[in-house]
Amino acid sequence: MRIDECIYSRGSPSDTISDDELAAGFISSLESLGPRHRVLALPPDGTRSHSRAGLLLKAAYDFYGDSLAAVMPALGTHRPMGEAAVGAMFPGVPFGLFRPHDWRRDVIELGRVPASFVSEVSEGLCSFDWPAQVNRLVVDGGFDLVLSLGQVVPHEVVGMANYSKNLFVGVGGKDGIDRSHWLGAAYGIERTLGRIDTPVRAVLDYAQKAFASSIPMLYALTVVGPATNSGAPSGPGIDSGDATRGLFVGAGRGAFEKAAALSTLVNISYLEKPASKVVVYLDPMDFKSTWLGNKAIYRTRLAMADGGELIVLAPGVDSFGEDKAIDETIRDYGYCGAGVARELVDSGELASDLAGAAHLAHGSTEGRFSVTYAAGGLSKAEVEGVGYGWADCSEQTRIYDPDKLADGWNVVGGQDVFFVRNPALGLWATKERFGM
Repeated sequence: MRIDECIYSRGSPSDTISDDELAAGFISSLESLGPRHRVLALPPDGTRSHSRAGLLLKAAYDFYGDSLAAVMPALGTHRPMGEAAVGAMFPGVPFGLFRPHDWRRDVIELGRVPASFVSEVSEGLCSFDWPAQVNRLVVDGGFDLVLSLGQVVPHEVVGMANYSKNLFVGVGGKDGIDRSHWLGAAYGIERTLGRIDTPVRAVLDYAQKAFASSIPMLYALTVVGPATNSGAPSGPGIDSGDATRGLFVGAGRGAFEKAAALSTLVNISYLEKPASKVVVYLDPMDFKSTWLGNKAIYRTRLAMADGGELIVLAPGVDSFGEDKAIDETIRDYGYCGAGVARELVDSGELASDLAGAAHLAHGSTEGRFSVTYAAGGLSKAEVEGVGYGWADCSEQTRIYDPDKLADGWNVVGGQDVFFVRNPALGLWATKERFGM
């Protein structure tokens, strides 16, 4: 199979792929490979519950049986999944197959992307080399197929999520994750979001070609969008859900490019005017920290009016970082903005926590609009201590009731309010801010 070959391709903004069709399409791809005897699957973790990875993993398990030797959720820096979480996201797949990923300790280095290349693609903003790290099981496990499963959707660090990010970040190591996050932050979140080609993607492409060609990778990439084809509001109190719009399977960038092109049509929503008030709801089952919950900020910042207010309804958020060390970094420095974060990195103070520094930059509005965090598990002092405004979660949920608001524009108390039910599923922007 050529590295750029796409062996299965289906999707359009108006296509609706049923669960049975999704499984059948994926299995047809696996059949085309011929027999495999020892397979590793790398699905996303519970923070990507809408990715359809549960369906794809169950299809792989049904197809390969005992030849599916191990499953390692691509946790990145996120919390490990317990048995209940695994059962909820991957029903029908035995828990005994699952292996944890330890991003701080259990990795090996395949090679290094030269500093000269990093400097070139970042316009001189970063001058470090980049270590291509993966969990040692990927390389030392004796697998004749490594299945990377997941969803392509706009992303704040790499531009468009998934593909080789699932390998080098999802089951990557601290140094690689740190430097990729800082590279994205240094280049700028607002010119990274929703773009197919970015500095971080260029570095991952280099690493895939130079260091990972011997890993028998196969990527299965979904595109998931609103169940209404136009993405229009479905009415107050109605969550229309989502629909699978595409499936692309291949060994290299060809499948990713097709998925990413479709995602730009499915997952980016353009507002006719900037929104002075945006309300984002964070499902407590999916969002426990601002590390994850700040997708509310990332994915709406290109739609926010200068001087506007973003209200984040976050009943399940009870921490800042998913990781104890990063949680402490956020509490110590707050969401200080890109300039201060760079000073902290350049001075050496945060040079050993580049992912944390990147998050401090990404989570800042740079003074352009305000953020009010109605976090169910964080105190007023904690929230204000990191630079956000605080509001009582119960009170804000009464005013902006997710069960009564429609996705998109609403009128609340005589004021136009733009409501986002799940920030993980898209990107909201005006065409002007997106550069169109």
